[in-house]
Amino acid sequence: IIVNLRIIKLKYLMDFNYFLAHIYKIKELPLGGLDSQFKLAPELRKQFSKKDIESQNPKESAVLALFYPDIDQNTNILLMLRASYNGVHSAQISFPGGKKDKNDTNLEFTALRETEEEIGISKNRITIVRELTKTYIPPSNFWVTPYIGVYNSTPTFSINHEVEKLIEVPIIELLDENLLRTKNVTTSYMKNVDVPYFKLNNYTVWGATAMMLSEIKDLLKSL
Repeated sequence: IIVNLRIIKLKYLMDFNYFLAHIYKIKELPLGGLDSQFKLAPELRKQFSKKDIESQNPKESAVLALFYPDIDQNTNILLMLRASYNGVHSAQISFPGGKKDKNDTNLEFTALRETEEEIGISKNRITIVRELTKTYIPPSNFWVTPYIGVYNSTPTFSINHEVEKLIEVPIIELLDENLLRTKNVTTSYMKNVDVPYFKLNNYTVWGATAMMLSEIKDLLKSL
């Protein structure tokens, strides 16, 4: 019965009006922190302590996990495929966001500004729900602060040159345990490593973005 009630609750979250009525409750919930994030972290990332990270003088950045209704009023969360360029995050799946500019008042502003620049959604129409746990990305030495935001209507997106494609993910996929998997990965900084990932809208989402999604997922399951 408990399992059935949880399934019903998760299905209700798919309805954007229900989602909107409950999402602000997460302000009162404890964050899962690194315990949540490390469920989807490569083993290499788990080796970095806070002291190790701070010693690298990491670059501050921020991203936005944006929830919104599609045309059927189903709750979606937005990811994007970054354009190819000469850099460590070329052609990767991420949230909208980027590096903090010297003129940004704070990291929340950074997340909103970058989102407006990259996907064409006015920062003035996005409501920030809460800040999440900072996520360190070793290859680029970025320390990323994620935010959960809500856009109350079906968006009309307009992407810039930094974005190859938008990936709209129904929230029910994020909450589906069957879409958690593992694969063997080789990159410029690790070889033949098994990493956990989400399979979302037929895309493989791993690394820092998956770590942030894991914390978001745990929060949503607690609603």
